Amino acid sequence: MTEQEYLELIKNKTKIVIELGCGPSKQADTIGIDAFQLPGVDIVTNLENGLPFIPDNSVDEISSVHFLEHINNIEFLIKEIHRVLKPTGIHKAIVPHFSNPHYYSDLTHKKFFGLYTFDYYATDSTKLKRTVPGFYNSFKFNITSRKLVFKSQFFVRHMIKRGFILLFNINNFTKEYYEECLSGVFPCSEIHFEMTPQK
Repeated sequence: MTEQEYLELIKNKTKIVIELGCGPSKQADTIGIDAFQLPGVDIVTNLENGLPFIPDNSVDEISSVHFLEHINNIEFLIKEIHRVLKPTGIHKAIVPHFSNPHYYSDLTHKKFFGLYTFDYYATDSTKLKRTVPGFYNSFKFNITSRKLVFKSQFFVRHMIKRGFILLFNINNFTKEYYEECLSGVFPCSEIHFEMTPQK
């Protein structure tokens, strides 16, 4: 897709919301991007190559659900997300937690995610207690939200794990305590992140 074709696609939209790796279940009012031509996909492209057809500072929101773990060069794609988001834009990502047993049994998964993953791209003011180096990247995000989510396909286990969501998301201390001391005992299903670009 060329930049001109992309601009034609968004011509009548007042809010630009892009869904990366949408598959066949794209959300309403979003522009779906995927590597496969599936129902609902608006743009077919290999996201390992970034978003070269999207102008800088032009997107209101970018979301993905269980997609980023499939990307080899995630740093490049995160940099592209930072580039195309407006200064007031938001990046929402749902990724599997590293302790999720279904995560490491999937051979298509390339990357691990934990509480601190996006801190490597974060401003100092939005990092957790345990610090990680942030000098690797020239671009930064403000992390506005991170939530540990626990699920099960079995009803009783799922109801118990709903209590874990409340317990371990009380504050940053409980999130960090969970990941350091309890993630091997009570596996977490996924993490929900929200962040805004620092421009």
